[in-house]
Amino acid sequence: MKRREFLKTAGIMGGLGITTSPLLVSCSKEKLINDNNIKDSYQTQLLVVGGGPSGVCAAIAAGRMGIRTLLVDSGNCLGGMGTKGLIGPFMTSYDAAGETMIIRGLFEETVNRLIAKGAALHPKDIRQGTEFTAWINVGHDHCTPFDPEILKIVYEQMCKEANVKILYNSSFVKAIVSGRRIKGAVLFTPSGLESVQADWVIDATGNGSVAADAGVNYTFGDPENKRVQPASLFFRINNVDTDRLVADVVPHLPEFRRVNGVSYRCLHWRVAEAEAAGEWDLARKSVNMFRSVEKDQWVINCSRIHNVDPTDAENLTDAETEGRRQVQELMNFFHKYVPGGEHATLMGTGSTMGIRESRHILGDYVLPVQSLIDGTIPDDLVLLSANSIDVHGAQGGPAGGLYMPIKKNMYGLPYRCLVPKDIEGLHITGRCISADSAAAGAVRVMPPAMGLGQASGIAAALCIKNGTTASKVDYADIHKELSRQNVYLI
Repeated sequence: MKRREFLKTAGIMGGLGITTSPLLVSCSKEKLINDNNIKDSYQTQLLVVGGGPSGVCAAIAAGRMGIRTLLVDSGNCLGGMGTKGLIGPFMTSYDAAGETMIIRGLFEETVNRLIAKGAALHPKDIRQGTEFTAWINVGHDHCTPFDPEILKIVYEQMCKEANVKILYNSSFVKAIVSGRRIKGAVLFTPSGLESVQADWVIDATGNGSVAADAGVNYTFGDPENKRVQPASLFFRINNVDTDRLVADVVPHLPEFRRVNGVSYRCLHWRVAEAEAAGEWDLARKSVNMFRSVEKDQWVINCSRIHNVDPTDAENLTDAETEGRRQVQELMNFFHKYVPGGEHATLMGTGSTMGIRESRHILGDYVLPVQSLIDGTIPDDLVLLSANSIDVHGAQGGPAGGLYMPIKKNMYGLPYRCLVPKDIEGLHITGRCISADSAAAGAVRVMPPAMGLGQASGIAAALCIKNGTTASKVDYADIHKELSRQNVYLI
Protein backbone atom coordinates (compact mmCIF):
# COMPACT_ATOMS: atom_id res chain seq x y z
CA MET A 1 0.00 0.00 0.00
CA LYS A 2 1.34 3.43 -0.88
CA ARG A 3 2.10 5.84 1.97
CA ARG A 4 -0.64 8.35 1.11
CA GLU A 5 -3.26 5.59 0.75
CA PHE A 6 -2.16 3.93 4.00
CA LEU A 7 -2.20 7.12 6.05
CA LYS A 8 -5.55 8.22 4.64
CA THR A 9 -7.06 4.82 5.40
CA ALA A 10 -5.58 4.88 8.89
CA GLY A 11 -7.04 8.24 9.75
CA ILE A 12 -3.86 10.29 10.10
CA MET A 13 -4.83 12.56 7.21
CA GLY A 14 -8.50 11.94 6.69
CA GLY A 15 -9.80 11.74 10.25
CA LEU A 16 -11.26 8.24 9.84
CA GLY A 17 -9.66 7.01 13.06
CA ILE A 18 -9.98 8.26 16.59
CA THR A 19 -10.23 11.79 17.86
CA THR A 20 -6.93 13.54 17.33
CA SER A 21 -5.01 14.48 20.47
CA PRO A 22 -4.70 18.18 21.36
CA LEU A 23 -1.03 18.19 20.43
CA LEU A 24 -1.72 16.80 17.00
CA VAL A 25 -4.65 19.16 16.47
CA SER A 26 -2.26 22.02 17.01
CA CYS A 27 0.36 20.50 14.75
CA SER A 28 -2.12 19.72 11.99
CA LYS A 29 -3.24 23.35 11.91
CA GLU A 30 0.36 24.27 11.24
CA LYS A 31 0.63 21.42 8.74
CA LEU A 32 3.54 19.87 10.62
CA ILE A 33 2.16 16.31 10.59
CA ASN A 34 1.11 15.33 7.10
CA ASP A 35 1.85 12.91 4.31
CA ASN A 36 5.05 14.66 3.32
CA ASN A 37 6.94 14.51 6.60
CA ILE A 38 5.92 11.07 7.89
CA LYS A 39 8.24 8.47 6.44
CA ASP A 40 6.59 5.12 5.80
CA SER A 41 9.64 3.33 7.16
CA TYR A 42 8.63 -0.01 8.63
CA GLN A 43 6.27 -2.89 7.96
CA THR A 44 6.09 -5.76 10.42
CA GLN A 45 3.79 -8.46 11.69
CA LEU A 46 4.04 -7.42 15.34
CA LEU A 47 4.93 -4.03 16.78
CA VAL A 48 5.75 -3.96 20.50
CA VAL A 49 5.81 -0.42 21.89
CA GLY A 50 7.94 -0.26 25.03
CA GLY A 51 11.12 -2.20 25.82
CA GLY A 52 10.63 -2.67 29.56
CA PRO A 53 10.52 -6.11 31.19
CA SER A 54 7.02 -6.84 29.88
CA GLY A 55 7.63 -5.58 26.35
CA VAL A 56 10.91 -7.45 26.00
CA CYS A 57 9.29 -10.74 26.98
CA ALA A 58 6.35 -10.11 24.65
CA ALA A 59 8.70 -9.55 21.74
CA ILE A 60 10.89 -12.57 22.50
CA ALA A 61 7.92 -14.89 22.97
CA ALA A 62 6.41 -13.87 19.63
CA GLY A 63 9.77 -13.90 17.86
CA ARG A 64 10.38 -17.47 18.96
CA MET A 65 7.10 -18.41 17.32
CA GLY A 66 8.38 -17.13 13.98
CA ILE A 67 6.58 -13.78 14.06
CA ARG A 68 8.43 -10.86 12.45
CA THR A 69 8.64 -8.51 15.41
CA LEU A 70 9.73 -4.89 15.86
CA LEU A 71 10.43 -3.75 19.45
CA VAL A 72 10.66 0.01 19.91
CA ASP A 73 11.72 1.98 22.96
CA SER A 74 12.21 5.67 23.66
CA GLY A 75 15.52 5.04 25.45
CA ASN A 76 18.82 3.48 24.44
CA CYS A 77 18.56 0.07 26.11
CA LEU A 78 16.08 -2.62 26.99
CA GLY A 79 14.84 -3.40 30.48
CA GLY A 80 12.92 -0.27 31.43
CA MET A 81 12.62 0.04 35.18
CA GLY A 82 15.08 -2.83 35.74
CA THR A 83 17.85 -1.08 33.81
CA LYS A 84 17.06 2.58 33.14
CA GLY A 85 15.15 2.84 36.42
CA LEU A 86 17.79 0.90 38.46
CA ILE A 87 14.96 -0.84 40.29
CA GLY A 88 15.96 -4.01 42.07
CA PRO A 89 15.86 -6.71 43.16
CA PHE A 90 13.31 -8.71 41.20
CA MET A 91 10.52 -9.34 43.68
CA THR A 92 9.46 -12.85 44.57
CA SER A 93 8.77 -15.43 41.88
CA TYR A 94 7.72 -18.11 44.39
CA ASP A 95 4.44 -19.16 45.92
CA ALA A 96 3.41 -17.67 49.26
CA ALA A 97 4.79 -20.66 51.15
CA GLY A 98 8.20 -20.07 49.59
CA GLU A 99 8.36 -23.65 48.33
CA THR A 100 7.82 -23.51 44.55
CA MET A 101 9.06 -21.13 41.87
CA ILE A 102 5.82 -20.31 40.02
CA ILE A 103 6.93 -17.44 37.75
CA ARG A 104 9.19 -19.21 35.30
CA GLY A 105 9.29 -19.08 31.49
CA LEU A 106 11.30 -16.13 30.19
CA PHE A 107 11.75 -14.71 33.69
CA GLU A 108 13.56 -17.84 34.87
CA GLU A 109 15.60 -18.00 31.67
CA THR A 110 16.66 -14.37 32.12
CA VAL A 111 17.73 -15.04 35.71
CA ASN A 112 19.71 -18.13 34.70
CA ARG A 113 21.51 -16.21 31.96
CA LEU A 114 22.40 -13.47 34.44
CA ILE A 115 23.71 -16.06 36.91
CA ALA A 116 25.87 -17.60 34.19
CA LYS A 117 27.51 -14.18 33.78
CA GLY A 118 27.98 -13.72 37.53
CA ALA A 119 25.36 -10.96 37.48
CA ALA A 120 22.57 -12.37 39.67
CA LEU A 121 21.89 -14.60 42.66
CA HIS A 122 19.26 -17.30 42.26
CA PRO A 123 16.03 -16.63 44.19
CA LYS A 124 16.15 -20.10 45.75
CA ASP A 125 19.14 -18.90 47.78
CA ILE A 126 17.63 -15.56 48.87
CA ARG A 127 15.42 -15.88 51.90
CA GLN A 128 13.23 -13.36 53.67
CA GLY A 129 14.50 -11.29 56.59
CA THR A 130 18.03 -10.83 55.24
CA GLU A 131 19.98 -7.89 53.87
CA PHE A 132 19.00 -9.00 50.35
CA THR A 133 15.34 -8.32 51.20
CA ALA A 134 15.85 -5.14 53.26
CA TRP A 135 15.28 -7.41 56.27
CA ILE A 136 11.59 -7.61 55.32
CA ASN A 137 9.78 -10.91 55.81
CA VAL A 138 6.24 -10.82 54.42
CA GLY A 139 6.16 -10.92 50.63
CA HIS A 140 9.93 -10.72 50.23
CA ASP A 141 10.99 -14.37 50.29
CA HIS A 142 13.08 -15.46 47.28
CA CYS A 143 13.90 -12.09 45.74
CA THR A 144 16.53 -11.94 42.97
CA PRO A 145 19.45 -9.47 43.17
CA PHE A 146 20.86 -8.65 39.72
CA ASP A 147 23.24 -6.34 37.89
CA PRO A 148 21.28 -3.91 35.65
CA GLU A 149 24.17 -3.34 33.25
CA ILE A 150 24.45 -7.03 32.42
CA LEU A 151 20.66 -7.28 32.19
CA LYS A 152 20.77 -4.87 29.24
CA ILE A 153 23.12 -7.22 27.42
CA VAL A 154 21.12 -10.36 28.26
CA TYR A 155 17.91 -8.86 26.92
CA GLU A 156 19.59 -7.80 23.69
CA GLN A 157 21.09 -11.27 23.23
CA MET A 158 17.72 -12.93 23.75
CA CYS A 159 16.06 -10.58 21.26
CA LYS A 160 18.77 -11.24 18.68
CA GLU A 161 18.36 -15.00 19.04
CA ALA A 162 14.58 -14.61 18.53
CA ASN A 163 15.13 -12.44 15.41
CA VAL A 164 13.49 -9.46 17.10
CA LYS A 165 14.41 -6.14 15.51
CA ILE A 166 15.11 -3.44 18.11
CA LEU A 167 14.63 0.26 17.45
CA TYR A 168 15.95 2.60 20.14
CA ASN A 169 15.43 6.34 20.60
CA SER A 170 11.96 5.99 19.12
CA SER A 171 9.06 7.61 20.96
CA PHE A 172 5.43 6.74 20.38
CA VAL A 173 3.50 9.68 18.89
CA LYS A 174 0.22 8.41 17.48
CA ALA A 175 -1.76 5.23 17.01
CA ILE A 176 -2.72 4.55 13.42
CA VAL A 177 -6.32 3.39 13.52
CA SER A 178 -8.70 2.38 10.75
CA GLY A 179 -12.27 2.10 11.96
CA ARG A 180 -11.84 0.19 15.18
CA ARG A 181 -8.65 -1.64 14.28
CA ILE A 182 -5.15 -0.50 15.07
CA LYS A 183 -2.85 -0.71 12.06
CA GLY A 184 0.43 0.57 13.47
CA ALA A 185 1.91 3.70 14.95
CA VAL A 186 3.71 6.93 14.19
CA LEU A 187 7.06 7.26 15.98
CA PHE A 188 9.40 10.17 16.54
CA THR A 189 12.94 8.98 15.86
CA PRO A 190 16.27 10.71 15.16
CA SER A 191 15.22 10.49 11.51
CA GLY A 192 12.01 12.43 12.18
CA LEU A 193 8.42 11.17 12.09
CA GLU A 194 8.22 7.57 10.87
CA SER A 195 5.27 5.23 10.53
CA VAL A 196 5.17 1.52 11.28
CA GLN A 197 2.57 -0.63 9.55
CA ALA A 198 1.80 -3.67 11.68
CA ASP A 199 -0.60 -6.60 11.64
CA TRP A 200 -0.72 -6.45 15.43
CA VAL A 201 0.42 -4.12 18.22
CA ILE A 202 1.26 -4.72 21.89
CA ASP A 203 1.11 -1.75 24.24
CA ALA A 204 3.93 -2.23 26.75
CA THR A 205 4.40 1.47 27.46
CA GLY A 206 3.50 1.22 31.14
CA ASN A 207 1.22 4.23 30.81
CA GLY A 208 -1.07 2.53 28.29
CA SER A 209 -0.20 5.28 25.82
CA VAL A 210 -1.06 3.34 22.67
CA ALA A 211 -4.41 2.06 23.92
CA ALA A 212 -5.40 5.47 25.30
CA ASP A 213 -4.48 7.24 22.08
CA ALA A 214 -6.44 4.64 20.13
CA GLY A 215 -9.55 5.64 22.09
CA VAL A 216 -9.76 2.82 24.63
CA ASN A 217 -11.32 3.87 27.94
CA TYR A 218 -9.23 3.79 31.10
CA THR A 219 -9.12 4.84 34.72
CA PHE A 220 -6.25 6.90 36.11
CA GLY A 221 -4.87 5.84 39.48
CA ASP A 222 -7.48 4.96 42.07
CA PRO A 223 -10.84 6.52 41.12
CA GLU A 224 -12.06 6.23 44.72
CA ASN A 225 -9.39 8.34 46.37
CA LYS A 226 -8.34 10.30 43.27
CA ARG A 227 -4.68 9.42 43.81
CA VAL A 228 -1.88 7.57 42.08
CA GLN A 229 0.77 5.76 44.04
CA PRO A 230 3.82 7.95 44.74
CA ALA A 231 6.84 7.64 42.50
CA SER A 232 10.42 6.92 43.55
CA LEU A 233 13.84 7.54 42.06
CA PHE A 234 15.95 4.49 42.76
CA PHE A 235 19.72 4.69 43.08
CA ARG A 236 22.65 2.40 43.70
CA ILE A 237 25.60 2.91 46.02
CA ASN A 238 28.88 1.04 46.56
CA ASN A 239 31.93 1.23 48.84
CA VAL A 240 29.64 0.34 51.74
CA ASP A 241 31.15 -1.49 54.70
CA THR A 242 28.37 -4.04 54.69
CA ASP A 243 29.55 -5.90 57.79
CA ARG A 244 29.31 -2.74 59.91
CA LEU A 245 25.94 -1.82 58.40
CA VAL A 246 24.51 -5.28 59.09
CA ALA A 247 25.90 -5.18 62.63
CA ASP A 248 23.98 -1.94 63.23
CA VAL A 249 20.70 -3.26 61.82
CA VAL A 250 20.42 -6.77 63.24
CA PRO A 251 20.04 -5.80 66.94
CA HIS A 252 17.09 -3.58 65.97
CA LEU A 253 15.16 -6.25 64.03
CA PRO A 254 12.72 -6.88 66.93
CA GLU A 255 11.73 -3.20 66.70
CA PHE A 256 10.58 -3.43 63.06
CA ARG A 257 6.88 -2.53 62.83
CA ARG A 258 4.12 -0.84 60.86
CA VAL A 259 2.02 1.85 62.52
CA ASN A 260 -1.01 3.25 60.65
CA GLY A 261 0.49 2.06 57.38
CA VAL A 262 3.89 3.65 58.10
CA SER A 263 6.91 1.33 58.15
CA TYR A 264 9.53 1.62 60.87
CA ARG A 265 12.08 -0.82 59.56
CA CYS A 266 15.68 -0.61 58.40
CA LEU A 267 17.62 2.29 59.99
CA HIS A 268 14.51 3.92 61.47
CA TRP A 269 16.59 4.74 64.57
CA ARG A 270 19.12 6.58 62.38
CA VAL A 271 16.32 8.39 60.53
CA ALA A 272 15.05 9.61 63.91
CA GLU A 273 18.50 11.04 64.63
CA ALA A 274 18.62 12.83 61.27
CA GLU A 275 15.09 14.17 61.78
CA ALA A 276 16.02 15.55 65.19
CA ALA A 277 19.00 17.32 63.62
CA GLY A 278 16.82 18.82 60.87
CA GLU A 279 18.54 16.78 58.16
CA TRP A 280 15.66 14.58 57.01
CA ASP A 281 12.50 15.80 55.29
CA LEU A 282 11.62 12.70 53.25
CA ALA A 283 8.16 11.14 53.57
CA ARG A 284 9.65 7.97 55.02
CA LYS A 285 10.50 6.80 58.50
CA SER A 286 12.98 4.13 57.47
CA VAL A 287 15.16 3.14 54.51
CA ASN A 288 14.36 0.36 52.05
CA MET A 289 17.79 -0.86 50.98
CA PHE A 290 18.64 -4.15 49.35
CA ARG A 291 22.08 -5.68 49.16
CA SER A 292 23.01 -6.45 45.56
CA VAL A 293 25.22 -9.10 43.92
CA GLU A 294 28.49 -7.51 45.04
CA LYS A 295 28.86 -7.29 48.80
CA ASP A 296 29.55 -3.54 48.93
CA GLN A 297 26.71 -2.58 46.56
CA TRP A 298 23.18 -1.66 47.66
CA VAL A 299 19.99 -0.64 45.86
CA ILE A 300 18.14 2.18 47.63
CA ASN A 301 14.37 2.59 47.39
CA CYS A 302 13.62 5.48 49.72
CA SER A 303 12.79 8.62 47.77
CA ARG A 304 9.08 9.39 47.58
CA ILE A 305 7.40 11.90 45.26
CA HIS A 306 3.64 12.32 45.49
CA ASN A 307 1.06 13.30 42.85
CA VAL A 308 3.23 12.42 39.87
CA ASP A 309 1.45 12.26 36.53
CA PRO A 310 3.84 10.44 34.17
CA THR A 311 1.70 11.48 31.20
CA ASP A 312 2.45 15.17 31.84
CA ALA A 313 5.94 16.34 30.83
CA GLU A 314 6.13 19.33 33.18
CA ASN A 315 4.86 17.33 36.14
CA LEU A 316 7.30 14.50 35.43
CA THR A 317 10.19 16.96 35.03
CA ASP A 318 9.49 18.42 38.46
CA ALA A 319 9.35 14.90 39.90
CA GLU A 320 12.68 13.88 38.36
CA THR A 321 14.29 17.02 39.76
CA GLU A 322 12.82 16.44 43.22
CA GLY A 323 13.95 12.82 43.10
CA ARG A 324 17.57 13.83 42.56
CA ARG A 325 17.31 16.34 45.41
CA GLN A 326 16.10 13.57 47.70
CA VAL A 327 18.97 11.32 46.60
CA GLN A 328 21.46 13.98 47.66
CA GLU A 329 19.76 14.20 51.05
CA LEU A 330 19.96 10.44 51.38
CA MET A 331 23.66 10.40 50.48
CA ASN A 332 24.27 12.96 53.22
CA PHE A 333 22.31 10.69 55.56
CA PHE A 334 24.47 7.67 54.72
CA HIS A 335 27.70 9.62 55.14
CA LYS A 336 26.76 11.21 58.50
CA TYR A 337 24.45 8.76 60.25
CA VAL A 338 24.88 5.20 58.94
CA PRO A 339 27.68 2.97 60.25
CA GLY A 340 29.43 1.56 57.21
CA GLY A 341 28.04 4.28 54.94
CA GLU A 342 30.66 6.94 55.65
CA HIS A 343 32.50 6.33 52.37
CA ALA A 344 29.54 5.22 50.23
CA THR A 345 29.73 6.32 46.61
CA LEU A 346 26.77 7.14 44.41
CA MET A 347 27.04 4.73 41.49
CA GLY A 348 24.08 6.28 39.69
CA THR A 349 20.46 7.34 39.88
CA GLY A 350 17.79 5.90 37.65
CA SER A 351 17.69 7.66 34.30
CA THR A 352 13.91 7.46 34.58
CA MET A 353 11.55 7.86 37.51
CA GLY A 354 10.15 4.71 39.09
CA ILE A 355 6.42 5.00 38.33
CA ARG A 356 4.07 2.73 40.24
CA GLU A 357 0.75 3.74 38.74
CA SER A 358 -0.91 5.77 36.00
CA ARG A 359 -3.51 4.47 33.51
CA HIS A 360 -5.41 1.22 33.94
CA ILE A 361 -6.77 0.31 30.50
CA LEU A 362 -10.32 -1.06 30.38
CA GLY A 363 -10.27 -4.62 29.08
CA ASP A 364 -12.59 -7.54 28.59
CA TYR A 365 -12.13 -8.23 32.31
CA VAL A 366 -11.09 -5.88 35.09
CA LEU A 367 -8.97 -7.85 37.54
CA PRO A 368 -10.36 -7.21 41.08
CA VAL A 369 -8.10 -7.24 44.11
CA GLN A 370 -10.44 -9.67 45.88
CA SER A 371 -9.59 -12.41 43.38
CA LEU A 372 -5.93 -12.06 44.40
CA ILE A 373 -6.73 -12.14 48.10
CA ASP A 374 -8.91 -15.23 47.61
CA GLY A 375 -6.39 -17.04 45.42
CA THR A 376 -8.76 -17.33 42.45
CA ILE A 377 -7.44 -19.40 39.52
CA PRO A 378 -9.33 -18.35 36.35
CA ASP A 379 -10.24 -20.65 33.49
CA ASP A 380 -8.16 -18.54 31.09
CA LEU A 381 -5.07 -18.61 33.30
CA VAL A 382 -1.86 -17.18 31.78
CA LEU A 383 0.25 -16.59 34.88
CA LEU A 384 0.48 -17.69 38.51
CA SER A 385 1.80 -15.23 41.08
CA ALA A 386 1.90 -14.69 44.84
CA ASN A 387 3.13 -11.11 45.03
CA SER A 388 1.53 -9.18 47.88
CA ILE A 389 -0.80 -6.23 47.39
CA ASP A 390 1.46 -3.22 47.77
CA VAL A 391 -0.21 0.18 47.43
CA HIS A 392 2.08 3.00 48.47
CA GLY A 393 0.28 6.05 49.80
CA ALA A 394 -3.03 4.19 50.00
CA GLN A 395 -3.93 5.52 53.43
CA GLY A 396 -3.13 9.12 52.62
CA GLY A 397 -0.53 11.24 54.33
CA PRO A 398 3.10 11.38 53.29
CA ALA A 399 4.19 7.90 54.36
CA GLY A 400 1.09 5.72 54.79
CA GLY A 401 0.56 2.68 52.62
CA LEU A 402 -1.27 -0.63 52.32
CA TYR A 403 0.63 -3.90 52.30
CA MET A 404 -1.48 -7.03 52.32
CA PRO A 405 -0.28 -10.62 51.83
CA ILE A 406 -2.66 -12.92 49.98
CA LYS A 407 -4.72 -15.46 51.93
CA LYS A 408 -3.95 -18.38 49.63
CA ASN A 409 -0.70 -19.83 48.33
CA MET A 410 -1.02 -18.17 44.92
CA TYR A 411 -3.48 -16.56 42.53
CA GLY A 412 -3.97 -16.65 38.78
CA LEU A 413 -4.03 -13.86 36.22
CA PRO A 414 -6.52 -14.20 33.35
CA TYR A 415 -5.89 -13.66 29.66
CA ARG A 416 -8.93 -11.39 29.45
CA CYS A 417 -7.17 -8.59 31.33
CA LEU A 418 -4.71 -8.31 28.41
CA VAL A 419 -7.47 -7.65 25.88
CA PRO A 420 -8.57 -3.99 25.60
CA LYS A 421 -12.21 -3.27 24.87
CA ASP A 422 -13.61 -1.83 21.65
CA ILE A 423 -10.53 -2.17 19.44
CA GLU A 424 -8.98 -4.95 17.39
CA GLY A 425 -5.36 -5.80 16.72
CA LEU A 426 -4.07 -4.77 20.17
CA HIS A 427 -2.96 -6.39 23.41
CA ILE A 428 -1.92 -4.60 26.59
CA THR A 429 0.71 -5.78 29.06
CA GLY A 430 2.66 -4.60 32.09
CA ARG A 431 1.30 -2.25 34.72
CA CYS A 432 -1.38 -0.79 32.40
CA ILE A 433 -3.37 -4.06 32.21
CA SER A 434 -7.08 -4.10 32.97
CA ALA A 435 -7.07 -4.24 36.76
CA ASP A 436 -8.34 -2.18 39.64
CA SER A 437 -5.83 0.01 41.44
CA ALA A 438 -5.16 -2.37 44.33
CA ALA A 439 -4.79 -5.45 42.12
CA ALA A 440 -2.38 -3.53 39.91
CA GLY A 441 -0.40 -2.79 43.06
CA ALA A 442 0.46 -6.49 43.25
CA VAL A 443 1.20 -7.36 39.63
CA ARG A 444 3.04 -4.17 38.58
CA VAL A 445 6.40 -5.55 39.78
CA MET A 446 8.85 -7.06 37.32
CA PRO A 447 8.45 -10.88 37.57
CA PRO A 448 4.66 -10.83 36.95
CA ALA A 449 5.12 -8.09 34.35
CA MET A 450 7.55 -10.35 32.49
CA GLY A 451 5.12 -13.26 32.70
CA LEU A 452 2.26 -11.14 31.41
CA GLY A 453 4.47 -9.91 28.59
CA GLN A 454 5.29 -13.48 27.55
CA ALA A 455 1.57 -14.30 27.56
CA SER A 456 0.67 -11.25 25.45
CA GLY A 457 3.39 -12.08 22.93
CA ILE A 458 2.14 -15.65 22.61
CA ALA A 459 -1.47 -14.53 22.24
CA ALA A 460 -0.57 -11.90 19.62
CA ALA A 461 1.44 -14.45 17.65
CA LEU A 462 -1.48 -16.89 17.63
CA CYS A 463 -3.89 -14.16 16.51
CA ILE A 464 -1.57 -13.31 13.63
CA LYS A 465 -1.00 -16.94 12.65
CA ASN A 466 -4.67 -17.92 12.87
CA GLY A 467 -6.19 -14.71 11.53
CA THR A 468 -8.42 -14.27 14.56
CA THR A 469 -9.20 -11.54 17.08
CA ALA A 470 -7.87 -11.13 20.61
CA SER A 471 -11.24 -12.04 22.13
CA LYS A 472 -11.81 -15.08 19.92
CA VAL A 473 -8.37 -16.70 19.92
CA ASP A 474 -8.56 -20.28 21.22
CA TYR A 475 -7.37 -20.28 24.83
CA ALA A 476 -6.37 -23.95 24.49
CA ASP A 477 -3.75 -22.84 21.95
CA ILE A 478 -2.48 -20.16 24.34
CA HIS A 479 -2.23 -22.68 27.17
CA LYS A 480 -0.36 -25.15 24.99
CA GLU A 481 2.20 -22.57 23.86
CA LEU A 482 2.66 -21.18 27.38
CA SER A 483 3.50 -24.70 28.55
CA ARG A 484 5.85 -25.20 25.61
CA GLN A 485 7.66 -22.00 26.60
CA ASN A 486 8.16 -23.33 30.16
CA VAL A 487 5.49 -21.22 31.86
CA TYR A 488 4.34 -22.83 35.11
CA LEU A 489 0.58 -23.45 35.05
CA ILE A 490 -1.81 -25.53 37.11
